[in-house]
Parts: sequence; C-alpha cells; structure tokens
Amino acid sequence: MNVSLQGKQAIVTGGGKGIGFAICQGLLAAGFEVVLAARSLSQAKAAIERLPSPEKARPIEIDVTNDTSIQEAAAALRQQVHSLDVLINNAGVYPDEGVNILTISRDLLDLTMNTNAFGPIQVVQAFLPLLEKAPSARIVNVSSGYGALDGLSADVPSYCLSKLTLNGATIMLAKALQPQGISVFAMCPGWVRTDMGGASAPRSPEQGADTAIWLATEASPSLSGKFFRDRKEISY
Repeated sequence: MNVSLQGKQAIVTGGGKGIGFAICQGLLAAGFEVVLAARSLSQAKAAIERLPSPEKARPIEIDVTNDTSIQEAAAALRQQVHSLDVLINNAGVYPDEGVNILTISRDLLDLTMNTNAFGPIQVVQAFLPLLEKAPSARIVNVSSGYGALDGLSADVPSYCLSKLTLNGATIMLAKALQPQGISVFAMCPGWVRTDMGGASAPRSPEQGADTAIWLATEASPSLSGKFFRDRKEISY
C-alpha cells in the first residue's frame, strides 16, 4: 500500500467483473477508496462483497449509455465524497460477432459508439466538478489496440470505430483539462480472459488491469494525452 494514496477516491465504471473488477482490486491494494460502478446497484453491491476490503468500497449505479443515469450517479456521489482523484472509464461492449464493415447496421454502430466512446465523454463531464476539487486528478480510458490506426479491422467494425473515437477523445480531453491539472490517458489491456475476451485469451484480468492501475497511481502527469500498453507508450 502506498501511504500517499490512502483515502484517495477512485471510481471505476464497469467495475463489477473482468478488467474493471481487477482494477478495483488493484486500486484498493494501493490505498484508494473505490466507487464500484455497475449497470445496476445490485450488481455493484454483489461485486463489492467479493472484494478483499469491501469496507473501503461503495456501490453506485451507472448506465453509461443513459445521460440521466450518469447525472444521477454524479449527483449521488457529490453527497458522499468531497473530491474524486481518479476516474477509470472501463465500461464497454464488443458486439461485432457475425458482422463486418459492409454488413453492420446503424443500430449496432449506435450502441457501441454510445457505450464505448460517447459514454466516457459524458461521464467525464458529469464527474468533472469532483475531479476539479482533487489535486492532480487522473482519468484513464480503457481502450484497445483495435482503436489504433494500424489496428483497425473491417471484421470488428463498431468496436474498432468506438475505440478509435475514444482515443481521439482522450487527446482532446487531455488538452482541454491541462489548465485544471487533470491528466488523461488511454490504455490497451491486451487480450484478456473475460466475458468479452473469451476463455482462450492469454492474459488474466489482473494483467489487463496493471497498466490502468499504474496510470492511476504512478505514471507522470507529463504523459497526459498518450496511449499505453504494458506501461509503455504506443502509437495511436
């Protein structure tokens, strides 16, 4: 545990399972108090019961595709904490099975973009007043190598486009929030054994979470706006 991080507040969207849950575990081990956000309050509460230090976590309901849900969550958290040191935009979907760029529907594109790209932007906007009250707050966007220009695949259309957009939003948010001293990073967790990644993926959720935890705790703020995998900068 890092004594300097004790009592700091972090929120993780999609924190109930997979990489998000592993990020929550890592942040708790580092000394943070964690707000675990899931699509339902019951899911968030159930996940907290599986954490090693459940007394240092609080549940909150956020559907990142619903602006009312985001705003209500931010309003509720403002009643519970004074400031927010870290925001991890982890919630996401990967719905491209059986489609490609020539067959995908507008509805599926809308769903993925709203969840993976537009949702994180709205979450940042809603929680910004709390982030601004913390010294040197950090935002970490969980992206993907599929969102890099050299990683785009015609067979994973909505996911690639959504993560490409999230990467662009990371660059813009970093520039917009620099005057407030808020750092913004994007990271690729790699191919991880989760509901999304499948059982054959080579990485554990803990391995996938490592870079996000590092960006939230140790990385230099001078790296704001950059894209990372395995704690190393990679190209957008």
